[in-house]
Amino acid sequence: MIYEPREDSDLLKKWVQKKVSGKVLDMGTGSGIQAVTALENTPDVLAVDINPECVDFVKNKGINAIQSNLFSNIQGRFDWIIFNPPYLPEDFEEPEDSKLSTTGGADGNEIIIAFLQQAKEYLNPHGKILILISSLTGEAEELFQGYTYTLLEEEKLFFEELFVYELFP
Repeated sequence: MIYEPREDSDLLKKWVQKKVSGKVLDMGTGSGIQAVTALENTPDVLAVDINPECVDFVKNKGINAIQSNLFSNIQGRFDWIIFNPPYLPEDFEEPEDSKLSTTGGADGNEIIIAFLQQAKEYLNPHGKILILISSLTGEAEELFQGYTYTLLEEEKLFFEELFVYELFP
């Protein structure tokens, strides 16, 4: 299943348009919306996803893409890493094919924590991360330990709030 762009995708996309340039990694590319947007500012974009269906979908759009479980197949360093992670807490009634796109672990933040533990090693000097989290994911202060971060925008939805942050080591 390919994650179809929704409110979270659109909110992050706005900041990708405003900020992202140079060498870019679109982590968890899904439909490729962030990679396509980044390509408006730079030709050097690598899209990655754990789901081979997403990788094939994005490649068919002409985007450089590889399959990777977070950074497992990533080489090199980047000026920007974009991540719209799966951030919902596990719901045992959710179908398995959609969990890969939406579920961030038992508490919803395990994938984000694993990502942030590794991401510093893949950033160029002065490299930054553009990430979206939800009020369902946890508090920024807890998640972003070891990073300096700035809240760029928040959006209130019916059952959650979405936040876009810029992070750097």
